[in-house]
Formats: sequence, structure tokens, C-alpha cells
Amino acid sequence: MSAIPEPAEAAGWRALVTDGRLPRFALICVGMWLTAADTLMTATIMPSVAADIGGYAWFGWAVAIFLLGSILAGATSGRLSTRIGLRPAMALAGGVYAIGCLISAVAPSILAFLFGRLAQGIGGGWVVGLCYVAVSRLFPQPLWPRVISAISGVWGVATLLSPLIGGLFAQAGLWRDAFWFFAVQGVFFIIAALVLISRHASPSEDSEGPAPVLQLVPLSLGVIAIAAAGLVTGAAQAAGLGVAGLVLVGVFLWMDLHAATALLPRSAADPRGAIGAGLLMIASLSAATASFTVYGPAIMQALFGASPVVAGYMLGGEALAWTAVALIFAGTGDPRLKIRLGSVMVALGVASLAVIMPRGPLPLIGACALVMGGGFGLSWAFIAGRIVANAPPAEEALASSSIPTTNMIGTAVGAAASGAIANLIGFGRGIDAGRAATGGFWLFAAFAPLAVVGCIAAWRLASRRFDPAPAAT
Repeated sequence: MSAIPEPAEAAGWRALVTDGRLPRFALICVGMWLTAADTLMTATIMPSVAADIGGYAWFGWAVAIFLLGSILAGATSGRLSTRIGLRPAMALAGGVYAIGCLISAVAPSILAFLFGRLAQGIGGGWVVGLCYVAVSRLFPQPLWPRVISAISGVWGVATLLSPLIGGLFAQAGLWRDAFWFFAVQGVFFIIAALVLISRHASPSEDSEGPAPVLQLVPLSLGVIAIAAAGLVTGAAQAAGLGVAGLVLVGVFLWMDLHAATALLPRSAADPRGAIGAGLLMIASLSAATASFTVYGPAIMQALFGASPVVAGYMLGGEALAWTAVALIFAGTGDPRLKIRLGSVMVALGVASLAVIMPRGPLPLIGACALVMGGGFGLSWAFIAGRIVANAPPAEEALASSSIPTTNMIGTAVGAAASGAIANLIGFGRGIDAGRAATGGFWLFAAFAPLAVVGCIAAWRLASRRFDPAPAAT
């Protein structure tokens, strides 16, 4: 007798916990949690890390190098599962992530700590990519939307809990134990993957061509050059490194355009089209808001005496507003208006932080974070929808995957640039109240023009000529 497709009625939430699916569902949720919680937790404890091992000059690197590792891993996770099998691939990913956490936990210097962050980025990026692969391998197709929706919920939970976790460890003077805590979770993920994923999830023939890794070399070098601009003493040297970094990012775009296997759609570098305008909007606004993630907690602690927990939740408010607004306004209103209004909200939040961050009070800083996050949440789904709808049929999947990739690239570049700016105004020597007040202005004012670029791109993306074609009836 041939297999009978699972009926639609069986695709409800209850079906996720029946027929032995609950442990596999929990495995995927744990994997997503590891990466979702990592960024906010680390941002919350970075002032404590810098005070202990002298890493004030390397704040931006802690975010940028993690994201570079995630981009590299995201470009290779699918091929990893096809070549060695899902079961060993997930175990390997969890192992790399856990080792990265262990290195950060015992790091005697900031360079060792950053090496651990790179491993965490690679392992975490593999874990996320493989969890999405696991959705299609471990669950029947009618359940895929439920599992993916639950994954989105995990990000929301991480937004609520990770600042608390990082803040409590930091306030207790035990920042290293935060990484031990996540290393243990990584080991648990390895064991669960080996137990719960059957051996029949075996390697398959890789027909996707070579992994798009070569073009990531100039991208990585470009981000490193921008970040390194804050480590030199001369203004001319810093400017030279910054320009070199931007040129290398341009080389990445050129190489990706001509690569056999690309990370971005072929029209990504043309801002006149919907895909180019949409990706430019994402990259610009992601870069413009990165300084809040990197330096927001440290400035709030230095200027206003905020505890690590409070500073962490101020940071988490941006992500929480993103999720809440996306859920509330997902199906209502004019998409073109949402794209434009969302971009203006993000730009307004960045510009307002330049005025409010040096002076306070904390509730107004929190309000700016909510405005920025709300802007992303209001527009993100519609940005993505327009990018995919305007892609050629052969590039629809690539256009979809390019959205998170561009977000990570923009954030990595913004984090590197914010580190360079911060060190030029003295953050490398420590973050006291005076430097925090100066940095509180320049770390946001310097990115306001980039936010304006994002608004211009949003206006173009929202043009009526890029409206998705009505579905055929």
C-alpha cells in the first residue's frame, strides 16, 4: 500500500507533540535558542569582559567577528548536511559552538576571547542553518509552517531571557560562567542530536555546485579593515583602512555577481531595481543601528549607573518591539506605507539617540529603542515580500535567503565601523562618563546619514511599479 499524505487536520499544533515528534521539535528549538540568545547575552556582559581582560578597543570586533562566522557557516550549512549527513553535521555544529564558548570562558586575553567568538559564530550559524534543514527532513510537509512559526517564537523568548541571563552573570562578577552555561547547552545539543536523529538521515548527492565561500574572503577582509581603523593612532591611517574596507566590500559584491554560486541575487548591486533597493535598505538600516547593540549597554552603565540587567533590557527592547509590531500589524494597512514609515522610524530612532543618549533619561533611551525596533517590525515582512516577488523565478529562493545574509553583513560592517569611531574618541582607553557622553553623540550622529540612505532606498522599494503582481485565479 502506498503512503497516504498526512491530512491537513493533522497539521495543528498538537501534531508537533504526537507520534514521537516532541523530542525532535525540542531539539530544533534548543538549537535556535543557542544563537538567538547569544548576541544579546554577549552585548550585555561586554562591559564586564572589557573591564576584566582589557578589551575596550575591541567591542565592535566581538559582534562583527561573530557575524562573519555566522555568514560563512550559513553559506555552507546546507552542503555540510548533504555531504556528511544531518546527524553528524548537527553534532559537529554543536561541538564547534560549545568549543567557542569554552574558549571565551577561559580566555586570558581579548584576542583569545575573539577567537572564541569566531568559533561561536561558525558553530551557531551551522546550527541555525541545519535546524532549518532538519525541519524538512524530520517533519511532514503540513507541519513545516507550525515548526517555523515556533522557531520565530524561540527568538522572542530569547529576547526576553538573554539580557536577564547576561545581566545576572555580569552583576555577580561571573561573566565567564555565562559562556560555561552556554557551553553546557551546546554539549546537550550534541547529545540530543546524536540520540534523536536517525542514521537514515544520510548524506545525499550535492548538486548545488561549489559553496559561495571565495567571495567571502574580501568581505571578511573588508570588515576587518574597517574595524582595524580604530586600532591605529593616525587619522590618515584610520581613513585609509576605512576606505580600503569599503573597497573590499565592493569587491565582494563584484565577485558575488560573477560567481558560479552566489550569496546574493544578480541584481543586488543595482539600487534602481526592487531587489537592489530592498537589500540596500536592509544593509543601511542594519549598519546604522549596530552601534546601539555594541555600545548601548556600556554607555548606559557609565553615564547613568544602569545595572547590567537594566542596560540589557534596554537593548532587548529593540528586538522585542520588532517582534511585537510584526505580529500586530502583519496583515493590516498599505504595504508601501509600512515600508516607508518603518524606515523613517528607524532613522528617527538613530537620530534621536544622538541627542538623548548623552543626556538621558533612561526611559527616553528605551523609547528610542522601541521606535527603531518597531520600524523594523512594521516594514520587514513587506520588504522581504517585495524582494522575493520581484526576483526572477530561478532566483526566488536566493532572494529569500539573501535577506538575513544582508542583515548580517550590514550589522557586521556597522559594528566594525562603530568600533573604529569609538576608539578614535578614546573608548579604547576605557569608558568613563566623559567619553561615554561624547561617544553617545558621535556613535549615532555618524550613522544618521546612513539611515537616510536606507530611507531613500525604502522610498524607491515602495514605488508602485514594484507592487507584486496579483495572484492568478
